[in-house]
Amino acid sequence: MYKFHCLNPIAEVGLNQFTGEYEAEGKLEGVDAVLVRSAAMHELEFDKELKVIARAGAGVNNIPLDRCAEEGIVVFNTPGANANGVKELVIAGMLLASRDIIGGINWVQEHEEDGDVAKHAEKQKKAFAGCELEGKKLGVIGLGAIGVLVANAAAHLGMDVYGYDPYISVDAAWKLSRNIYHAKTVDELYKECDYITIHVPALEDTKGMINKDAMGLMKDGVVILNFARDVLVDQKDIVEALESGKVHRYVTDFATQEIKGADGAIVIPHLGASTEASEDNCAKMAVAEIRDFLENGNITHSVNYPDCNVGVRGDAERITILHKNIPNMIGQFTTLLAQEDLNIALMTNKSRKEYAYTVIDVDGTVSDEVAAKIEGVSGVLGVRVIR
Repeated sequence: MYKFHCLNPIAEVGLNQFTGEYEAEGKLEGVDAVLVRSAAMHELEFDKELKVIARAGAGVNNIPLDRCAEEGIVVFNTPGANANGVKELVIAGMLLASRDIIGGINWVQEHEEDGDVAKHAEKQKKAFAGCELEGKKLGVIGLGAIGVLVANAAAHLGMDVYGYDPYISVDAAWKLSRNIYHAKTVDELYKECDYITIHVPALEDTKGMINKDAMGLMKDGVVILNFARDVLVDQKDIVEALESGKVHRYVTDFATQEIKGADGAIVIPHLGASTEASEDNCAKMAVAEIRDFLENGNITHSVNYPDCNVGVRGDAERITILHKNIPNMIGQFTTLLAQEDLNIALMTNKSRKEYAYTVIDVDGTVSDEVAAKIEGVSGVLGVRVIR
Protein backbone atom coordinates (compact mmCIF):
# COMPACT_ATOMS: atom_id res chain seq x y z
CA MET A 1 0.00 0.00 0.00
CA TYR A 2 1.34 3.42 -1.01
CA LYS A 3 0.36 6.60 0.80
CA PHE A 4 0.12 10.08 -0.76
CA HIS A 5 -0.61 13.59 0.48
CA CYS A 6 -1.86 16.65 -1.45
CA LEU A 7 -0.40 19.96 -0.26
CA ASN A 8 -2.84 21.80 -2.56
CA PRO A 9 -6.22 20.85 -4.01
CA ILE A 10 -5.55 18.50 -6.95
CA ALA A 11 -8.17 17.82 -9.62
CA GLU A 12 -10.22 14.72 -8.82
CA VAL A 13 -9.93 13.48 -12.40
CA GLY A 14 -6.25 12.97 -11.68
CA LEU A 15 -6.57 11.53 -8.19
CA ASN A 16 -9.14 9.06 -9.48
CA GLN A 17 -6.34 7.42 -11.48
CA PHE A 18 -4.80 6.09 -8.27
CA THR A 19 -5.71 2.43 -7.78
CA GLY A 20 -6.77 0.70 -4.61
CA GLU A 21 -3.09 0.27 -3.80
CA TYR A 22 -2.94 3.99 -2.94
CA GLU A 23 -4.30 5.71 0.14
CA ALA A 24 -4.72 9.46 0.68
CA GLU A 25 -3.27 10.85 3.92
CA GLY A 26 -4.27 14.09 5.59
CA LYS A 27 -0.74 14.83 6.79
CA LEU A 28 2.73 14.90 5.29
CA GLU A 29 4.31 12.48 7.72
CA GLY A 30 4.83 8.88 6.63
CA VAL A 31 3.77 9.22 3.00
CA ASP A 32 5.48 7.86 -0.10
CA ALA A 33 4.38 10.65 -2.44
CA VAL A 34 3.36 14.31 -2.33
CA LEU A 35 1.36 16.22 -4.92
CA VAL A 36 1.74 19.99 -4.92
CA ARG A 37 0.87 23.04 -6.97
CA SER A 38 1.99 26.36 -5.44
CA ALA A 39 2.50 25.51 -1.75
CA ALA A 40 5.93 26.56 -0.46
CA MET A 41 7.99 23.51 0.53
CA HIS A 42 11.40 25.02 1.31
CA GLU A 43 10.82 25.08 5.06
CA LEU A 44 9.21 21.64 5.29
CA GLU A 45 10.92 18.62 6.86
CA PHE A 46 10.69 15.37 4.88
CA ASP A 47 10.40 11.88 6.36
CA LYS A 48 12.71 9.14 5.14
CA GLU A 49 9.64 7.39 3.69
CA LEU A 50 9.03 10.19 1.17
CA LYS A 51 10.17 9.02 -2.26
CA VAL A 52 8.61 11.36 -4.78
CA ILE A 53 7.14 14.86 -5.15
CA ALA A 54 5.04 15.69 -8.21
CA ARG A 55 4.35 19.30 -9.08
CA ALA A 56 1.05 19.63 -10.97
CA GLY A 57 2.45 22.37 -13.19
CA ALA A 58 5.72 23.42 -14.76
CA GLY A 59 7.44 25.78 -12.31
CA VAL A 60 9.27 24.20 -9.36
CA ASN A 61 10.71 27.24 -7.58
CA ASN A 62 8.52 26.38 -4.56
CA ILE A 63 10.37 23.05 -4.07
CA PRO A 64 13.89 22.63 -2.58
CA LEU A 65 15.27 20.61 -5.50
CA ASP A 66 18.85 20.22 -4.29
CA ARG A 67 17.80 19.15 -0.80
CA CYS A 68 15.34 16.66 -2.27
CA ALA A 69 18.08 15.19 -4.47
CA GLU A 70 20.40 14.79 -1.50
CA GLU A 71 17.63 13.10 0.48
CA GLY A 72 16.84 10.68 -2.34
CA ILE A 73 13.52 12.29 -3.29
CA VAL A 74 12.72 12.47 -7.01
CA VAL A 75 10.85 15.63 -8.06
CA PHE A 76 8.62 15.66 -11.14
CA ASN A 77 6.82 18.44 -12.95
CA THR A 78 4.24 18.24 -15.72
CA PRO A 79 5.63 20.11 -18.76
CA GLY A 80 3.19 20.62 -21.57
CA ALA A 81 0.09 19.67 -19.59
CA ASN A 82 -0.96 23.32 -19.32
CA ALA A 83 0.64 24.45 -22.59
CA ASN A 84 -2.57 25.13 -24.50
CA GLY A 85 -4.03 27.24 -21.71
CA VAL A 86 -0.89 29.38 -21.55
CA LYS A 87 -0.72 29.64 -25.36
CA GLU A 88 -4.26 31.00 -25.53
CA LEU A 89 -3.52 33.63 -22.88
CA VAL A 90 -0.34 34.72 -24.71
CA ILE A 91 -2.39 35.27 -27.86
CA ALA A 92 -4.93 37.22 -25.79
CA GLY A 93 -2.05 39.25 -24.35
CA MET A 94 -0.86 40.21 -27.83
CA LEU A 95 -4.38 41.33 -28.76
CA LEU A 96 -4.71 43.37 -25.56
CA ALA A 97 -1.38 45.04 -26.27
CA SER A 98 -2.04 45.80 -29.95
CA ARG A 99 -5.54 47.23 -29.49
CA ASP A 100 -6.65 49.23 -26.47
CA ILE A 101 -9.45 46.80 -25.64
CA ILE A 102 -9.11 47.38 -21.89
CA GLY A 103 -9.32 51.17 -22.32
CA GLY A 104 -12.43 50.82 -24.45
CA ILE A 105 -14.14 48.52 -21.99
CA ASN A 106 -13.31 50.86 -19.11
CA TRP A 107 -14.74 53.83 -21.07
CA VAL A 108 -18.06 52.03 -21.57
CA GLN A 109 -18.26 51.14 -17.88
CA GLU A 110 -17.51 54.72 -16.89
CA HIS A 111 -20.39 55.90 -19.09
CA GLU A 112 -22.94 53.28 -18.08
CA GLU A 113 -25.37 56.04 -17.05
CA ASP A 114 -25.05 57.75 -20.44
CA GLY A 115 -28.45 57.72 -22.13
CA ASP A 116 -26.90 57.88 -25.60
CA VAL A 117 -23.78 55.80 -25.06
CA ALA A 118 -23.87 54.22 -28.55
CA LYS A 119 -23.68 57.62 -30.26
CA HIS A 120 -20.94 58.87 -28.00
CA ALA A 121 -19.01 55.62 -28.41
CA GLU A 122 -18.80 56.16 -32.18
CA LYS A 123 -17.06 59.49 -31.55
CA GLN A 124 -14.82 58.15 -28.78
CA LYS A 125 -13.67 54.86 -30.31
CA LYS A 126 -10.80 56.40 -32.27
CA ALA A 127 -9.07 57.02 -28.92
CA PHE A 128 -8.77 53.25 -28.50
CA ALA A 129 -7.69 52.37 -32.03
CA GLY A 130 -4.75 50.02 -32.43
CA CYS A 131 -2.99 47.81 -34.95
CA GLU A 132 -3.57 44.32 -36.30
CA LEU A 133 -1.28 41.37 -35.65
CA GLU A 134 -1.20 40.19 -39.26
CA GLY A 135 2.09 41.08 -40.89
CA LYS A 136 3.83 41.92 -37.62
CA LYS A 137 6.98 40.09 -36.52
CA LEU A 138 6.82 37.95 -33.40
CA GLY A 139 9.93 36.64 -31.68
CA VAL A 140 9.51 33.49 -29.58
CA ILE A 141 12.37 32.82 -27.15
CA GLY A 142 12.24 29.16 -26.09
CA LEU A 143 10.58 26.54 -28.27
CA GLY A 144 9.42 24.06 -25.70
CA ALA A 145 5.87 22.81 -25.26
CA ILE A 146 4.38 26.31 -24.89
CA GLY A 147 6.70 28.19 -27.24
CA VAL A 148 5.98 25.84 -30.15
CA LEU A 149 2.22 26.25 -29.72
CA VAL A 150 2.53 30.06 -29.51
CA ALA A 151 4.74 30.16 -32.61
CA ASN A 152 2.42 27.97 -34.66
CA ALA A 153 -0.71 29.87 -33.56
CA ALA A 154 0.88 33.23 -34.40
CA ALA A 155 1.87 31.96 -37.83
CA HIS A 156 -1.76 30.99 -38.45
CA LEU A 157 -2.73 34.56 -37.53
CA GLY A 158 -0.54 35.82 -40.35
CA MET A 159 2.42 36.96 -38.25
CA ASP A 160 6.02 36.52 -39.34
CA VAL A 161 7.41 34.38 -36.54
CA TYR A 162 11.05 34.20 -35.47
CA GLY A 163 12.00 31.36 -33.13
CA TYR A 164 15.12 31.09 -31.01
CA ASP A 165 16.11 28.05 -28.95
CA PRO A 166 19.66 26.65 -29.04
CA TYR A 167 18.49 23.56 -27.15
CA ILE A 168 15.33 22.72 -29.05
CA SER A 169 14.37 19.06 -28.71
CA VAL A 170 13.79 16.78 -31.68
CA ASP A 171 10.16 16.34 -30.59
CA ALA A 172 9.58 20.11 -30.48
CA ALA A 173 11.31 20.59 -33.84
CA TRP A 174 8.93 18.08 -35.46
CA LYS A 175 5.93 20.00 -34.09
CA LEU A 176 7.17 23.41 -35.22
CA SER A 177 5.62 24.85 -38.37
CA ARG A 178 8.01 25.05 -41.31
CA ASN A 179 6.98 28.71 -41.69
CA ILE A 180 8.83 29.67 -38.50
CA TYR A 181 12.12 31.49 -39.18
CA HIS A 182 15.01 30.10 -37.14
CA ALA A 183 16.89 33.01 -35.56
CA LYS A 184 20.58 32.20 -35.23
CA THR A 185 21.03 34.43 -32.16
CA VAL A 186 18.72 36.01 -29.65
CA ASP A 187 20.13 39.42 -30.64
CA GLU A 188 18.83 38.89 -34.18
CA LEU A 189 15.38 38.26 -32.76
CA TYR A 190 15.59 41.37 -30.55
CA LYS A 191 16.46 43.60 -33.51
CA GLU A 192 13.85 42.28 -35.94
CA CYS A 193 10.66 41.72 -33.98
CA ASP A 194 7.70 43.93 -33.09
CA TYR A 195 6.49 41.52 -30.38
CA ILE A 196 8.72 39.35 -28.19
CA THR A 197 7.47 36.54 -25.95
CA ILE A 198 9.61 34.54 -23.52
CA HIS A 199 9.15 30.83 -22.79
CA VAL A 200 12.28 29.63 -20.98
CA PRO A 201 12.83 28.28 -17.44
CA ALA A 202 14.19 30.49 -14.68
CA LEU A 203 17.86 29.52 -14.51
CA GLU A 204 20.92 31.44 -13.40
CA ASP A 205 21.75 32.36 -17.01
CA THR A 206 18.16 33.35 -17.91
CA LYS A 207 17.22 35.44 -14.88
CA GLY A 208 17.11 39.09 -15.92
CA MET A 209 17.79 38.20 -19.57
CA ILE A 210 15.37 40.93 -20.68
CA ASN A 211 17.25 43.91 -19.29
CA LYS A 212 18.36 47.37 -20.36
CA ASP A 213 20.98 46.01 -22.74
CA ALA A 214 18.58 43.58 -24.40
CA MET A 215 15.86 46.20 -24.76
CA GLY A 216 18.43 48.59 -26.23
CA LEU A 217 18.67 46.25 -29.22
CA MET A 218 14.91 46.14 -29.72
CA LYS A 219 12.74 48.34 -31.92
CA ASP A 220 11.24 51.46 -30.39
CA GLY A 221 7.66 50.65 -29.34
CA VAL A 222 8.26 46.93 -28.99
CA VAL A 223 5.75 44.79 -27.08
CA ILE A 224 7.21 42.29 -24.59
CA LEU A 225 5.18 39.38 -23.22
CA ASN A 226 6.25 37.32 -20.20
CA PHE A 227 4.12 34.33 -19.27
CA ALA A 228 7.05 32.21 -18.10
CA ARG A 229 8.61 33.65 -14.89
CA ASP A 230 8.75 37.18 -13.46
CA VAL A 231 12.51 37.00 -12.82
CA LEU A 232 13.28 36.65 -16.54
CA VAL A 233 12.62 40.38 -16.94
CA ASP A 234 14.55 42.97 -14.92
CA GLN A 235 11.72 44.82 -13.17
CA LYS A 236 13.54 48.14 -12.78
CA ASP A 237 14.68 48.17 -16.39
CA ILE A 238 11.24 47.32 -17.84
CA VAL A 239 9.57 50.11 -15.84
CA GLU A 240 12.14 52.60 -17.15
CA ALA A 241 11.64 51.32 -20.70
CA LEU A 242 7.88 51.79 -20.42
CA GLU A 243 8.31 55.30 -19.05
CA SER A 244 10.65 56.28 -21.89
CA GLY A 245 8.43 54.74 -24.58
CA LYS A 246 11.12 52.30 -25.70
CA VAL A 247 8.67 49.53 -24.79
CA HIS A 248 5.07 50.22 -25.82
CA ARG A 249 3.49 47.50 -23.70
CA TYR A 250 4.69 44.90 -21.24
CA VAL A 251 2.20 42.06 -20.81
CA THR A 252 2.95 39.79 -17.89
CA ASP A 253 1.22 37.05 -15.94
CA PHE A 254 3.12 38.02 -12.78
CA ALA A 255 2.05 40.86 -10.52
CA THR A 256 5.12 42.33 -8.81
CA GLN A 257 5.39 45.45 -6.66
CA GLU A 258 7.47 47.20 -9.31
CA ILE A 259 5.24 46.54 -12.30
CA LYS A 260 1.69 46.46 -10.95
CA GLY A 261 1.02 50.21 -11.36
CA ALA A 262 3.33 51.05 -14.24
CA ASP A 263 1.83 52.86 -17.23
CA GLY A 264 1.92 50.61 -20.27
CA ALA A 265 1.97 47.41 -18.24
CA ILE A 266 -0.85 44.91 -18.63
CA VAL A 267 -0.59 42.77 -15.52
CA ILE A 268 -2.54 39.50 -15.27
CA PRO A 269 -2.72 37.65 -11.90
CA HIS A 270 -1.01 34.39 -12.96
CA LEU A 271 -3.92 32.97 -14.96
CA GLY A 272 -1.88 31.15 -17.62
CA ALA A 273 -2.75 27.66 -16.43
CA SER A 274 -5.95 28.59 -14.61
CA THR A 275 -8.32 26.62 -16.77
CA GLU A 276 -10.21 23.48 -15.86
CA ALA A 277 -8.58 21.59 -18.74
CA SER A 278 -5.06 22.62 -17.70
CA GLU A 279 -5.60 21.66 -14.06
CA ASP A 280 -7.07 18.31 -15.10
CA ASN A 281 -4.20 17.58 -17.47
CA CYS A 282 -1.57 18.51 -14.86
CA ALA A 283 -3.24 16.31 -12.23
CA LYS A 284 -3.48 13.31 -14.57
CA MET A 285 0.15 13.64 -15.65
CA ALA A 286 1.39 14.06 -12.07
CA VAL A 287 -0.44 10.95 -10.90
CA ALA A 288 0.81 8.94 -13.89
CA GLU A 289 4.40 9.98 -13.10
CA ILE A 290 4.05 8.98 -9.44
CA ARG A 291 2.54 5.60 -10.29
CA ASP A 292 5.13 4.75 -12.92
CA PHE A 293 7.93 5.64 -10.52
CA LEU A 294 6.59 3.81 -7.49
CA GLU A 295 5.37 0.73 -9.38
CA ASN A 296 8.03 0.41 -12.09
CA GLY A 297 10.89 2.65 -11.02
CA ASN A 298 10.65 4.75 -14.19
CA ILE A 299 11.48 8.45 -14.05
CA THR A 300 9.75 10.80 -16.49
CA HIS A 301 9.97 14.60 -16.37
CA SER A 302 12.19 14.78 -13.31
CA VAL A 303 13.78 18.13 -12.53
CA ASN A 304 16.48 16.86 -10.15
CA TYR A 305 17.34 13.35 -11.40
CA PRO A 306 17.86 11.91 -14.89
CA ASP A 307 14.89 10.54 -16.77
CA CYS A 308 15.04 6.76 -17.10
CA ASN A 309 12.51 4.31 -18.56
CA VAL A 310 13.04 0.54 -18.46
CA GLY A 311 9.43 -0.40 -19.09
CA VAL A 312 6.90 -2.19 -16.93
CA ARG A 313 8.41 -4.46 -14.29
CA GLY A 314 7.95 -8.13 -15.05
CA ASP A 315 8.47 -11.12 -12.75
CA ALA A 316 11.99 -10.10 -11.74
CA GLU A 317 12.58 -8.04 -8.61
CA ARG A 318 13.71 -4.53 -9.49
CA ILE A 319 16.30 -2.56 -7.53
CA THR A 320 16.33 1.21 -8.03
CA ILE A 321 19.28 3.22 -6.75
CA LEU A 322 19.57 7.01 -6.51
CA HIS A 323 23.21 7.99 -6.14
CA LYS A 324 25.94 10.50 -6.79
CA ASN A 325 27.42 10.49 -10.28
CA ILE A 326 30.89 9.29 -9.28
CA PRO A 327 33.21 6.57 -10.64
CA ASN A 328 32.88 2.85 -9.83
CA MET A 329 29.33 2.98 -8.50
CA ILE A 330 28.10 0.35 -10.97
CA GLY A 331 31.06 -1.90 -10.19
CA GLN A 332 30.27 -1.80 -6.48
CA PHE A 333 26.59 -2.63 -7.08
CA THR A 334 27.32 -5.57 -9.37
CA THR A 335 29.98 -6.92 -7.00
CA LEU A 336 27.53 -6.92 -4.08
CA LEU A 337 24.91 -8.73 -6.16
CA ALA A 338 27.43 -11.29 -7.38
CA GLN A 339 28.47 -11.99 -3.79
CA GLU A 340 24.83 -12.81 -3.04
CA ASP A 341 24.61 -15.05 -6.13
CA LEU A 342 21.99 -12.77 -7.73
CA ASN A 343 22.02 -12.80 -11.54
CA ILE A 344 21.39 -9.48 -13.33
CA ALA A 345 18.65 -9.75 -15.94
CA LEU A 346 18.59 -6.06 -16.89
CA MET A 347 20.59 -2.99 -15.89
CA THR A 348 20.34 0.67 -16.87
CA ASN A 349 22.27 3.67 -15.58
CA LYS A 350 21.52 7.31 -16.34
CA SER A 351 23.21 10.46 -15.07
CA ARG A 352 22.37 14.14 -14.82
CA LYS A 353 25.16 16.42 -13.67
CA GLU A 354 26.14 15.32 -10.16
CA TYR A 355 23.31 12.79 -9.73
CA ALA A 356 22.65 9.39 -11.27
CA TYR A 357 20.05 6.63 -11.27
CA THR A 358 20.56 2.90 -11.68
CA VAL A 359 17.87 0.28 -12.25
CA ILE A 360 18.69 -3.42 -11.95
CA ASP A 361 16.35 -6.38 -12.50
CA VAL A 362 17.60 -9.57 -10.82
CA ASP A 363 16.68 -13.23 -10.97
CA GLY A 364 16.04 -14.12 -7.36
CA THR A 365 14.99 -12.50 -4.11
CA VAL A 366 16.65 -9.34 -2.88
CA SER A 367 16.79 -9.52 0.91
CA ASP A 368 16.64 -6.53 3.23
CA GLU A 369 20.28 -7.24 4.07
CA VAL A 370 21.33 -6.93 0.41
CA ALA A 371 19.38 -3.68 0.03
CA ALA A 372 21.05 -2.35 3.18
CA LYS A 373 24.51 -3.22 1.80
CA ILE A 374 23.78 -1.31 -1.41
CA GLU A 375 22.46 1.63 0.59
CA GLY A 376 25.68 1.58 2.59
CA VAL A 377 27.83 2.24 -0.48
CA SER A 378 29.34 5.73 -0.24
CA GLY A 379 27.44 8.09 -2.54
CA VAL A 380 24.15 6.16 -2.49
CA LEU A 381 21.20 8.42 -1.62
CA GLY A 382 18.27 6.02 -1.80
CA VAL A 383 17.49 2.36 -2.54
CA ARG A 384 14.17 0.69 -3.29
CA VAL A 385 13.32 -2.91 -4.11
CA ILE A 386 10.13 -3.22 -6.18
CA ARG A 387 8.52 -6.63 -5.93
